[in-house]
Amino acid sequence: MAPPGGTVMEFTFEKGLHDLGNGAYAWLAQDASWGWSNAGLVVDGDQSLLVDTLFDLRTTREMLDAMRGAEPVAAANIGTLVNTHANGDHCHGNQLVEGAEIIASTASAQEMTELPPEALAAMMTQLADDPSPTARFICDIFEPFEFRGIRHTPPTRTFDRELTVRVGGKEVRLIQVGPAHTKGDVLVHVPADGTVYTGDILFIGGTPIMWEGPVQRWIDACTLIEEMDVETVVPGHGPITDRRGAALVRGYLEYVRDEARARFDAGLDAADAARDIALADWESWGDSERIVVNVDRLYAEFSGKPPTADVLALFGLMAELRKR
Repeated sequence: MAPPGGTVMEFTFEKGLHDLGNGAYAWLAQDASWGWSNAGLVVDGDQSLLVDTLFDLRTTREMLDAMRGAEPVAAANIGTLVNTHANGDHCHGNQLVEGAEIIASTASAQEMTELPPEALAAMMTQLADDPSPTARFICDIFEPFEFRGIRHTPPTRTFDRELTVRVGGKEVRLIQVGPAHTKGDVLVHVPADGTVYTGDILFIGGTPIMWEGPVQRWIDACTLIEEMDVETVVPGHGPITDRRGAALVRGYLEYVRDEARARFDAGLDAADAARDIALADWESWGDSERIVVNVDRLYAEFSGKPPTADVLALFGLMAELRKR
């Protein structure tokens, strides 16, 4: 299945703070690859809500400084922080947003305890002396970030399904669409701004990675975005887009699902299926090695068995595909 029009849309983007109008802002990372995530800010009057922090304290501090330097942003007094999901590149900077109410889905709050920043820092220290291709791959993709000194700062408020909060006179809808990318993904929809911040439900120009699934939940989340009355879509990774960006991600998920199913039915194991699937219109997207995780999760769905528990083994196969 090809994206709308049969081709992949071309996107460019620039790192930094982008004014979307009407008190809506997006912070874009320098690229869409591993760990480089986007964030958002919703402002009305003297109140503001931050959508996600970043992977470490340096990058989060840089973002907050840029926000505080932009008028009329009230980022110095962020009253609410929403974490769209549990991956560290969207919540490891929480400790720098002092005094804010931190909101996440119940499932995300629980998932954040599975690999807190302190544990990730210890793992990276251990891998630094490991010469294996798997360790080198992990160290290379996370080399720009410093995990030491980060303190796990969990949500102070959790919810299930949907929650509406206010920023000044603006209504902000928090919609749980996970499990999909992770266990508790949340969309942040600001109707007055015609904007939705999607977290990692959308990777634009980069390959989505399905840590959790099921795939249909993720496809349904993309469809929900496509049906929203919004003009601006801020993805978790990659450039600002519109509803067509959601259609592209949905197309990738449907394509990989169908290709994986064909190989599952033919008796190939998940690793060989990941090696065999040609990415067609999506081959230009970055980090295509993530198909390893996606196929592993799809095979678990098809078989009714748990996905691979050895995450390092998955990273090893990703390292192989990236080298190829």
